Amino acid sequence: MDLGRLADNLRRITVEVTSAGNAVGAGVVWAPGWIVTNAHVIRHPRVAVRFADGRREDGVLVAGDRTADLAVLRVPDVGLPAAVSDESDTLRVGSLVVAIGHPFGMRGALTAGIVHALGPITAGGRPWIQTDLRLAPGNSGGPLADARGCLRGLNAMIVGNLALAIPLSEVRCYIRAAGGPSA
Repeated sequence: MDLGRLADNLRRITVEVTSAGNAVGAGVVWAPGWIVTNAHVIRHPRVAVRFADGRREDGVLVAGDRTADLAVLRVPDVGLPAAVSDESDTLRVGSLVVAIGHPFGMRGALTAGIVHALGPITAGGRPWIQTDLRLAPGNSGGPLADARGCLRGLNAMIVGNLALAIPLSEVRCYIRAAGGPSA
C-alpha cells in the first residue's frame, strides 16, 4: 500500500472551510458543487472554501443540523473529483483507516490508525466509527477513508483518546434529506 498516493488522492476531495476569517475545519467534495462537513465547523451561512488546487470559492449553507453535526454547502463546480464512497460491511474492528484534514492550519495532513470499535458509545446512542487516529482542530469535517481510499465516514470529534467519525450511511441519509445529490 502506498500511503503517499492514498494521501494525494484524498487531498483532491478534501477542502478547507473558513468561517469568519479563521480556518476552522475541513469538508469533503460529495458531488460537483456540493460539500459535506460538520455543522460545528460552520459559523455563518456563507463560508470560504479552498480546494486542493488552491482555488477559493464562496460556499453557501444549504442545510445544517447541530444535533447530527452535519452540514451541506453549495459551491460552484470547479471540476474536481468527488469522493468515492463505500458502504459495504468490510469495515470492521482492526481495519486500517486514514484521515485527511487541516489540523492547526497544516493543510492536507494525513493521519492513519485502526478502527477501534463500531457502534454507539452509549446505550441507545447514535452510531460512530471509533478509531485511534490522531485528530486535532482542523480535522473536523474531513474524510475518514479505508485503505483503498474509499470514504467511510466524516471525522467529527475526539472523546478520550478516540477519534469519532459519523458513518457514511448517516452522512448519505442527511444529504438526501437536505435535497442533495446521491454519491
